[in-house]
Amino acid sequence: MAGLNPLADWVVAEQEEAVTKTASGLYLPDKAAEKPKIAKVSKVGKNVKEIKVGDRIVYKSYSTTEVKVNNKEYILVKEEDILATVK
Repeated sequence: MAGLNPLADWVVAEQEEAVTKTASGLYLPDKAAEKPKIAKVSKVGKNVKEIKVGDRIVYKSYSTTEVKVNNKEYILVKEEDILATVK
């Protein structure tokens, strides 16, 4: 991922895809599928202390900035807005 380098305590991550099928096999329309609040970390700023590249994170709603670089979508989130890591 060239070209997008986070500053200070910012984290760059790729949001996971929304679930489009229920456990019982029903397909959900795009509007009904809620975006998950889980993302995989691609890069971290130099002041980030607890998160590292490759972590899966849970972040606060409405705390991200969405950007598109080289036709790929990323989110930027401050470390303080990350609630947990997922294993």
